[in-house]
Amino acid sequence: MSTNIFTRMKDSISADLHTMMDKKEQKNPIAALNHYLRQSEQEKEKVRKLIDRQYKLKEEFAREYIKAQELADKRLKQAQIADRAQEEEMHEFALKEHEEYQNRADRMKASREEAITQLENLEQKYEEMKHRLKDMHLRRMELMGRENIAKANRQINRVVDESSEKPFSKFGEMEQYIENLEYKVNNAYYKSTFDSKIAAIEKKLDEKEVN
Repeated sequence: MSTNIFTRMKDSISADLHTMMDKKEQKNPIAALNHYLRQSEQEKEKVRKLIDRQYKLKEEFAREYIKAQELADKRLKQAQIADRAQEEEMHEFALKEHEEYQNRADRMKASREEAITQLENLEQKYEEMKHRLKDMHLRRMELMGRENIAKANRQINRVVDESSEKPFSKFGEMEQYIENLEYKVNNAYYKSTFDSKIAAIEKKLDEKEVN
């Protein structure tokens, strides 16, 4: 009974997690894709380590095969020598040792061949995984490009809408500021030259009256 309850709790938590991830993916697909890429890169690293280990095993099988085969050949030659010398006990011992070493050599040879086959399969799957990851990275770049364009278009539309709908938008406020500044400059210039202009007019009037 407790096992069933635990299983239901685990399934419920798993379902909630998947639902949360689905919502996250819909809300921010690039963030979700980054999460998947990080996980996939970790898995790729695990596979790479397994491939390295398989390479080492293949080499160890090869070394053990060579060693066992050399001992098997050595014992076979010794058995022949003992047989020629009619040393029955030594002959039987050498033959028994030859059989043991030959069985070991045959087993190591088969293990090496199996390791090579497994290694080829692992490398093929590893290459497929790398291609898949590369495609996912390119997909992320495409999504980021589309996201940038969408954000830029939203920004452009916002600025254009503000300038067309609001009389005192940023562009309108800037134009008004420039007009006010021009008026202040012109007014200040007029005031600064007013006294000299009046003095010139007064001088001309005085000269006419004298004449």
